[in-house]
Amino acid sequence: MAKPFVKWVGGKSQLIPEITQRLPEYVKNGMPYIYVEPFTGSAAFALYLLDSEHPPSTIILNDINTDLVNLYKVIKNYPNELLAYLKTLQAEYDELEDKEAKQPYYYAKREAFNTREADDVKHAGLFIFLNRAGFNGLYRVNSKNKFNVPIGSYKKPNFVFEDTILQASKALANVEIFNQSYEDTLIHLEQSNKSNLPTFFYFDPPYKPLSESSSFTSYSKDSFNDEDQERLKSFCDLLDKKGYQWLLSNSDTTNPDNENSFFDTLYSDYKIERVQASRSINSKGSKRGKINELLISNY
Repeated sequence: MAKPFVKWVGGKSQLIPEITQRLPEYVKNGMPYIYVEPFTGSAAFALYLLDSEHPPSTIILNDINTDLVNLYKVIKNYPNELLAYLKTLQAEYDELEDKEAKQPYYYAKREAFNTREADDVKHAGLFIFLNRAGFNGLYRVNSKNKFNVPIGSYKKPNFVFEDTILQASKALANVEIFNQSYEDTLIHLEQSNKSNLPTFFYFDPPYKPLSESSSFTSYSKDSFNDEDQERLKSFCDLLDKKGYQWLLSNSDTTNPDNENSFFDTLYSDYKIERVQASRSINSKGSKRGKINELLISNY
């Protein structure tokens, strides 16, 4: 099966069974349809659908993170060149005996990544290197779009996962991924959907933080605040009026505070369900474990 090739906070691999149960009937019945994912992230669910018995007829992926989109395009078009570079990084990093010896190498590669002067293949390789060697697999940038995650404590992180990359490359062969605003996915859909196929949107936006300290939403230089969450809801309203079905996941703000009904109020016109998910990537061990998340849909 095709599966994610990056560690990503909020990745949906664990929620695939929950999301699959809630797919529209035309998807479950194997009918032709279009799948749109405006916040691609790790693309866990997109890869799952692409490798399923009845994959979408057309798939539109999008993410605002330029570095991530470059990685997807390199894996799609140049998987063998990427693997060759990753093997070089692996050999060089493995020669360094301990964390103290690895630190200068890690921070040099982080600086090289932040200059964004390498060719697409090497930049994609640096993305995977930092994703696997950095602290807890976080991807975080500051307001200047500089990746700022410190080195992790992994003794022998693996950067070369050949089967995963080659399988993902095969799955993505006929997929276009865009590097634009999530709202632009509607333009691409209406340009490509000449046959008026049923369309399913899955939204996995940056989650609303559950506390002031849970600042893991900086996947791009522009943060995603409450106003952005409200704007996204307006976009969902537009899709609903146009007859498109959508499902959206987000954090459950009632987890830390029963009185915080931000999403329950915002999406009160739609179906809201709570499901359990595990948080495996977090800076604090005490914050890892089962927690409620929301699945919201218009059908």
